[in-house]
This record gives sequence, C-alpha cells and structure tokens, in this order.
Amino acid sequence: MAAETLKILGFAGSLRKGSYNRALIRAAQALAPDGLVIDVHEIDDVPLYNGDVEAEGDPPGVAAFKRAIGAADGVLIATPEYNHGVPGVTKNAIDWASRPPRGAALAGKPVGLIGASPGMTGSARGQSQLRQAFEFTNSPCMAQPELLVARAHEKFDEAGQLTDAETAKYLVRYLEAFGDFVRRCQAGAALSR
Repeated sequence: MAAETLKILGFAGSLRKGSYNRALIRAAQALAPDGLVIDVHEIDDVPLYNGDVEAEGDPPGVAAFKRAIGAADGVLIATPEYNHGVPGVTKNAIDWASRPPRGAALAGKPVGLIGASPGMTGSARGQSQLRQAFEFTNSPCMAQPELLVARAHEKFDEAGQLTDAETAKYLVRYLEAFGDFVRRCQAGAALSR
C-alpha cells in the first residue's frame, strides 16, 4: 500500500529575492521525492510581531501564513544565519505562528530545518537557535540528518539554481528522512488520541 502524499509548507527565512535560502527551498521543492509535495510560502507580508496589532486581529499576511501551516503535514524552513544566530525575519514568522499560545498553527507540527550560507558553518548556529523556539509550540523538530549548505555562493548559479550535485544528493536524502519523520510524528499523534 502506497503511503499518502505529505503536504509540506516550505519557506525561506529571508526577504532578499536573491537569497541562497530562497534558492534552497525552491531546490527542495523541485527535488522532493515521491510522496512529498512542498508548497513554498513567502513571508514578505508578515509584519513585525506586535501584540497590539494581534489584538485587533491577524493582518492578512499573517492569517494566510497560519492557514498554510495549518493545512500542511509539516513545515520546512530554510534559514540563513546572521551574526551567528537566527535572523529576525525567520524568528518573527515563527513568533506569529506560535500565537495564540493554545491552538497555534505550529502546535505539534513537525518541523525540518535546512540552511545555506556563504560561510563555512552553513547556518548551523541559526538552526540551533531556531530549534529552541519550537519547544514552546511543542513542534517536533527533526534532529538528524542536518543539511548545512556551506559556501553557498559556489553551489548555486546566478539564477539561483542549485548546481552542486553533492548538495542535491544530500538534499534528496534529507527530504526522504523528513518525510519519514513527519509520518512517524503523525503515527505517534494518532496513537496518543
């Protein structure tokens, strides 16, 4: 019996059009193995979190983001790393999706983290910091394998296409593992009901 196709929401934690992480999330979408569909969502219209704004109701960009997360089986985030940490844009999107504390779109949602950077750590510190945010939402975050694309400027062309065969191979392996992880999380959640 074939496994049901998983719907994954993917987004890049960068607003820059030429971002390596936008390119990485598009590569993940293109290389997704059978049984996994990645819908890419842009976070450009998610404003800075403000409790006063939230009290008036979610802005349209936030509401659309939360709906997209809610409709997905899992979330895949391609995060850059700024100053040895998670970028404000990425954390801000997570902050909105963690509200309200009970019944948040991210509550219990399986998460995968990938990242690309021109530096040598490939966003390892940013990913590490981001994992902490998912403790609050009780979102299981896949620990292994990791995908840390270092020296990204050598692995993507000027059009943002992934050109490095080894990175593409590791990305496919990561996505296969993430699909298995999401299915295990779903099975565990079904057993606990």
